[in-house]
Amino acid sequence: MTVNHKVIEILKTKSLVPTFDPSMKTLMRIVKFMTENSSGGKTQLALDTKLNYARLAKHIVWMEKKGLVESTIDENKINVALTETGRDFAKIISKIL
Repeated sequence: MTVNHKVIEILKTKSLVPTFDPSMKTLMRIVKFMTENSSGGKTQLALDTKLNYARLAKHIVWMEKKGLVESTIDENKINVALTETGRDFAKIISKIL
């Protein structure tokens, strides 16, 4: 699968439109999957969570800015993992929703 250049740019620069507001439902879907499964590539995460790749990328960048996830680029594969703060966030929102 070829990664959209615009998506790569969002991930590398970690910049979002200032008005971006993440969806709590989408955040919950991402966090739930990440807590139940090992870290992996963004493409696989998009498939597993049934999210559009660009939508996932925006949420991951937002989560990274908040310190909830860390992403790394390794040979054109973008890997994402929850941070300790992200795991705490997952516990809190799982109790709420």
